[in-house]
Amino acid sequence: MNIAIVFAGGTGTRMGAGLPKQFLQINGKPILIHTLENFENSPEIDKIYIACKEDYIEHTKKEIKKFQITKVVNVIPGGNSSQDSIYKSLKAAREENDDDSIVLIHDGVRPILTQEVIKDNIESVKKHGSGITCTACYETVIITDDGNKVDDVPLRDKAFTAQAPQSFYLGDILAAHEQVRKTNPNYDGIVDSCTLLRRQGKEVYIVNGNRGNIKVTTPEDFYILRALLQYQENEQILGL
Repeated sequence: MNIAIVFAGGTGTRMGAGLPKQFLQINGKPILIHTLENFENSPEIDKIYIACKEDYIEHTKKEIKKFQITKVVNVIPGGNSSQDSIYKSLKAAREENDDDSIVLIHDGVRPILTQEVIKDNIESVKKHGSGITCTACYETVIITDDGNKVDDVPLRDKAFTAQAPQSFYLGDILAAHEQVRKTNPNYDGIVDSCTLLRRQGKEVYIVNGNRGNIKVTTPEDFYILRALLQYQENEQILGL
């Protein structure tokens, strides 16, 4: 069983839109629906679980029904953080699926995802037990302790930017969450599943991603995403 875990619990504070960013519309669809359609249209994906703010569960269900996203099996109240929301989604998935199911953990506001990346994540889990979608860095990476002085400049050809999905066997990633929650229930310093696994000394493996797969966080991201989705739509119309 291949499962997409999509967390969509953002409040839209940095967007200043008065509406959670996942529900902002581009080309007549909420960003979340654009994201879900990638998994809905993938022959590799069997089920989708979504975590969102409890106040928006009914709204999310209405949008899912309106746009005929049939693979969604549950919309779960999110937690106090993205990692807490992911944990709750994994727990819900574990109630209905085996530990050897593959889960692809993805941001609800990262909709430019190719079918190839979905497939490559699944293959990486089968081969290595994990798959972290990444893109190579094309700019110089700076390390600083105080935000003012440059402390290190790592070699660019060894630097990557982690994206999503980040993929694992269900039993493995759930066990990793339960381990960290024993001493760090608030997930302090843990920004994603890759960080969580590496903090426990576990190996994780890179899957090459597509550079357009941005996460919408700021108003600038929204306009970039709108242009990317329009370009993608034009390519489909022209059969390119």
